[in-house]
Amino acid sequence: VQLQASGGGSVQGGGSLRLSCAASGGAFSRYAMAWFRQAPEKEREFVAAISWRGATVYGAESVKGRFTISRDNAKNTVYLQMTSLKPEDTAVYYCAANTRGNGYYTGAVDYWGKGTLVTVSS
Repeated sequence: VQLQASGGGSVQGGGSLRLSCAASGGAFSRYAMAWFRQAPEKEREFVAAISWRGATVYGAESVKGRFTISRDNAKNTVYLQMTSLKPEDTAVYYCAANTRGNGYYTGAVDYWGKGTLVTVSS
C-alpha cells in the first residue's frame, strides 16, 4: 500500500486547509485510515481515524470540533478538513493505513505515507 499526502502549506491563524491522502496498491475501501501529526521536537500524535464505513474517532481534545476526517472510497482518498487553525497546529501531518483491523481502527498502523507540512502563523 502506498500513501501520498498532499494539501499542506502555510496559512494564517483562523484559516483552513484540507489535506488529502491518496492510496494505491491495496483494497482501500476495506481499511481504516488515520491522520497523525508531529510538531517540531515533539512526538508523533494521533489526530483522527475513520473506519471503512465512515465511523470516526478523534485524538487530541484540541482538534475536536475543528478537524474533520472523511473518506471517498471511490477515489481511494482520505481527507482531513482543518478549520480555525492555530499556530500550535503547525506540524508535519501523516496519513496512515490500518489494514489488519477488519476495517476498524485498532490503534495499529500498517503503512505510513510521507508527511505534508502545515504551518500556521499567528
